Amino acid sequence: MIGDVSLFVFSLFDIGALLFLTVFVVITLSDLECDYLNAQQCCSKLNKWIIPEIIAQGFVTILMLIEWHWFFVSD
Repeated sequence: MIGDVSLFVFSLFDIGALLFLTVFVVITLSDLECDYLNAQQCCSKLNKWIIPEIIAQGFVTILMLIEWHWFFVSD
């Protein structure tokens, strides 16, 4: 369907975006710990990123399954 190189390049950018999102979550939780945010503000900031994160991870997983890269799906 799509080439291996393009799949891995897309996966690299997608996982890079997910890593950036993880850093954002850690910084937001750090702000909550230091009382810069209250719990409601923290939850409202983080909840809007849950569905896009699940979609991005699921999309890469489905592409890996379609292209028969089973080893990468198990991680």
